[in-house]
Amino acid sequence: MSATWYECKVKYRKLDEATGTQKVKTEPFLVDAISYTEAESRITEEMQAYLSDSEEIKITNIKVANYAEIHPFENTDRWFKSRVSLIAYDEESGKERKTNMYLLVQANDVKEAYDNTIEVMKGTMGDYTIPAIAESPIVDVFPYFSGDENEVERIEKFNAAKNSVPLSSEMDETLELADVLAVAASEEEE
Repeated sequence: MSATWYECKVKYRKLDEATGTQKVKTEPFLVDAISYTEAESRITEEMQAYLSDSEEIKITNIKVANYAEIHPFENTDRWFKSRVSLIAYDEESGKERKTNMYLLVQANDVKEAYDNTIEVMKGTMGDYTIPAIAESPIVDVFPYFSGDENEVERIEKFNAAKNSVPLSSEMDETLELADVLAVAASEEEE
């Protein structure tokens, strides 16, 4: 299942580090969500870390972002949009065909963004080129899951247990994680 990323433009008061004053800024953030409604809910929740209790935010725009993949790297502070052209050869016509995809890669400068894009594309079997890399205005990225191994493992167990438990008319189809795992564990013991 691939992630759907939503770019959310948020208007809020932010401390300007250069002058030390509060300024109203509109900045884009990226949120992994299932729908526009969930994206709005998640960005509102995530923005609470940037604000004090009395401050409010205004979401001015939400749109589906066209990123195929998001790649954070440690010790970096900016996001770059890398355009990668995948090259395929059409055997019938004998022509080369390029398909573009966009990656959001974290880096400190353009050269590092290029190196990180090469690192990400290392396992690619086909030919590709990187025709463009530009700094993205994205301030921060909020993935649905943190990528924590324990969390990923828990979700995989949940999905496996959910698929292995037959649903009867008495069981609610909206099972909670604990319910599914408890039923799966009791079946294993028997």
